[in-house]
Amino acid sequence: MRAPAVSGQFYPRSKNDLDRQISRCFESVPSGEKPVLGAVVPHAGYIYSGNTAAYVYSVLPKADTFVLLGPNHTGQGSPISVSSEKWSTPLGEVNSDIEFIKALPKRIIDMDESAHRQEHSIEVQLPFLQHRFTDFKIVSICMGMQDEESALDVGMEIAEAVRKVNKKVVIIASSDFSHYKPEKVAREDDAYFIRSILEMDIPGFYRKLYEREASVCGYGPISAMLTATKALGAKKASLLKYSTSGDVTGDFAAVVGYAGIVVE
Repeated sequence: MRAPAVSGQFYPRSKNDLDRQISRCFESVPSGEKPVLGAVVPHAGYIYSGNTAAYVYSVLPKADTFVLLGPNHTGQGSPISVSSEKWSTPLGEVNSDIEFIKALPKRIIDMDESAHRQEHSIEVQLPFLQHRFTDFKIVSICMGMQDEESALDVGMEIAEAVRKVNKKVVIIASSDFSHYKPEKVAREDDAYFIRSILEMDIPGFYRKLYEREASVCGYGPISAMLTATKALGAKKASLLKYSTSGDVTGDFAAVVGYAGIVVE
């Protein structure tokens, strides 16, 4: 069992408090399912990025399996690892999709739990999924290596597995954008990076990241998601919401950027 590592920090520890906070995140958020194949969602504390995440979760279709891609902030474990454990949150337990995990070619993705133990980027997505859906499984992939070649390889492995299993699958990349930059700089830089995501231009995305020495933490998961969804027929990407931590704190001297993007 993968126990919660950041409950009481990124989101409330108690079920009732967590339910209330997530419900607040969805207030005034447009709803209505879209034929989403992939998405980008933030992973900060819910008070900062929960509303932006809700813009994505409000339109996700019901799926058998959600593939969750997150960066490895801790440096622990295998460079690219999938978890096969059951995951626990204050809202209950979520099973990993063992059939899907077995279908992964595992050319670059290892089976390893240690990379997931203290990592928050995937964990914080689960209560949102539990709030929206009752019957689903997950595939959690933690990426320490985020170079372009590795991201492409991860994306192609996921696409191969999707083709092997007869299931509805949605692929979610967990990432924040600019970190601790002045508001004006963060918004300008993030708009520049997001343009390439919306164009589904992975080489252009990496070029821009290097050009501006970006602090986007989940660029590998984003690129792997784009690779997989393009291989599975995705044609367009849309920005649903952009915000920064300054919108909540009122401190615009050093903000973190958050984007909610869907790929159809």
